[in-house]
Amino acid sequence: MVILHAHLPYIRYPEYTSHLEERWLYEAITETYIPLLDILGELLSDGVDFRITLSITPPLTEMLRDKMLICRYEQYLNSLIELAEKEIFRNRRRATMKPLAAMYLRRFNRIRYLFQEVYRRDLVSAFRSLRDSGKIELIASTATHAFLPALITMPHAAEAQIQLGIEHHKKTFGQKPQGMWLPECGFVPELDAVLGKRKVRYIFLESHGLLNSTPESKHSIYAPVRTPSGVIAFSRDIESSRQVWSSVGGYPGDFDYRDFYRDIGFDLDLKYLRPYLPGDVRTFTGFKYYRITGGTGRKQPYVPKQALKKARMHADHFISEKNNQVMFLRKRLRISPVITAAYDAELFGHWWFEGPEWLRSLLEAGQRRKNSFRLITPSEYVYEHREIQSAMPSASSWGDKGYSSTWIHSSNNWIYKHLHKASKLLAHAVSQNMSARGHLKRALNQALRELLLAQSSDWPFMMKTGNAAAFAENKFREHLKNFLQLHKEISSGRIDRTHLLRLEQKNNIFGEIDFRIYAKR
Repeated sequence: MVILHAHLPYIRYPEYTSHLEERWLYEAITETYIPLLDILGELLSDGVDFRITLSITPPLTEMLRDKMLICRYEQYLNSLIELAEKEIFRNRRRATMKPLAAMYLRRFNRIRYLFQEVYRRDLVSAFRSLRDSGKIELIASTATHAFLPALITMPHAAEAQIQLGIEHHKKTFGQKPQGMWLPECGFVPELDAVLGKRKVRYIFLESHGLLNSTPESKHSIYAPVRTPSGVIAFSRDIESSRQVWSSVGGYPGDFDYRDFYRDIGFDLDLKYLRPYLPGDVRTFTGFKYYRITGGTGRKQPYVPKQALKKARMHADHFISEKNNQVMFLRKRLRISPVITAAYDAELFGHWWFEGPEWLRSLLEAGQRRKNSFRLITPSEYVYEHREIQSAMPSASSWGDKGYSSTWIHSSNNWIYKHLHKASKLLAHAVSQNMSARGHLKRALNQALRELLLAQSSDWPFMMKTGNAAAFAENKFREHLKNFLQLHKEISSGRIDRTHLLRLEQKNNIFGEIDFRIYAKR
């Protein structure tokens, strides 16, 4: 099973004409989501019988359908094309670099064509159409990608995240999801009852979640288990993760691949770049002319044909390794093993430029008759395997050290006392205003939006890693402050309509949200 998890934190700044962190979305659309749609569409047109599973989180789908962000994305794309034309001229006498600049111009023009003419500016509908082909399975995630183990002491908070995620998926894609991607693969046994109550059919866990299950998993990580609430838990495959995820020992670290960090945004004169940057802030532009090369010495120019050849070679190697792994496991375990290869979608194209071509080669070759395996979706596996061992998985995540230390750490653990208090305040306010109408109802709905956005796992993750830590802390404090102000107004019965409207326009996720979902069960 190939599982891709697509997610970005919910970021929009209508009060600014340009904002650095909004570019995270634009980069992912250009480098991952459109290339992925393009490849899957071509495979479908070519009659390839592939299978892939994709989770797209509510914050991402909401941003992909936000008119303001889509308009700004087109402006961003047009600026890339303009910069590519300037780069061709700048490199006109450099025989090695000019073809690379021309490659980027062709690439960005094609991305714009696909976005405007093929997908009609609606990538969500494009993914839905692929789902309807039967080759791709779409699954849900939670409302705002909250790290659920940190919310489990407030069951109504965790349940609201899960329920909203399911409802949003059904509204967006027209079908109730069979499975759910737990953010950060975060699981604790107390979540089982909540997942079962919401009829989640299957989830994915990190390997030690099954290895340490009670009772012990009979087939290690190569067959799922059924929890006491009836949820089927698949385990990520350790080796498949290492081969593809690692930038050191895995494929993305190959010296022929494009170097992610060597970008003209940091190399060229700021005056030349200023029209294409958010203010005077140096950042990635997407124009990268060098390959990884190796070590800290002089970087060598990127050679696209060689990199593409390597991507195909690595796909063939991966398939060969999976064939050997499956044959070994069949003999050892006496079952037909399931290997779950699960990754962040943004690895393919954004972080690993050649990743989409690797994925294309894998999906093309994955259904060859000579293989000892076939590609399958989780729902197909569950349908074909009715006898699944009963066991309770252990606490686990795919974060550093495998548990909660990334999201509950000295750098970020201060946020949880505020989240817990806010959750109690909202639950009480909801219980006191179940029949609210008009401005009071709108204020309760917006208070829930602000709390949900504050619960995002992205903020503590960035605080821990140090990557945009100040931004993450500011975002958390912003949403918490908004919530507390709204709660104060709700409690007093005096709603500041101007303030409420401003928040509704800025943090407008979940337009049809109903605050009653936060009522204690």
